[in-house]
Amino acid sequence: MPKFNIKMEIAAPPVRIYNILNDDSLETVWNLTVNESTKIGEDKYAIKSTIGDITSTITERVENQKISFKIEGGPFNSMGYILTPKGNGAEITGWAEFEDPNQEKMLKKAGEILLNSLKKFAEYLETGGSPETYNKK
Repeated sequence: MPKFNIKMEIAAPPVRIYNILNDDSLETVWNLTVNESTKIGEDKYAIKSTIGDITSTITERVENQKISFKIEGGPFNSMGYILTPKGNGAEITGWAEFEDPNQEKMLKKAGEILLNSLKKFAEYLETGGSPETYNKK
């Protein structure tokens, strides 16, 4: 199964980023592709997104270090984030596994957009911003 990794530095500590990724109530606030997220089971969510309806299940959590998801109904089969402290911030590695190798270029671009959205939100919160006043667009 094809897989890619994307690395990015974020001016926020791993704990901030992990808490964003681990809080399903924030997903519609920061994630450009997510319009609605409904908990349907233990660590399982029905998501209405710009690419259609998907089911996301958290498969692994290591506090402040990584979080992984199994995806059903979307272009990715699984995806996750690995957080590494870097100075006062973090380096985040976003990864994804998918079926069709012909989609790699497009899916990697989508991954970059997703990480940029997370970066923008984490840095906004880090400078004192509030989720209630954040505009993801």
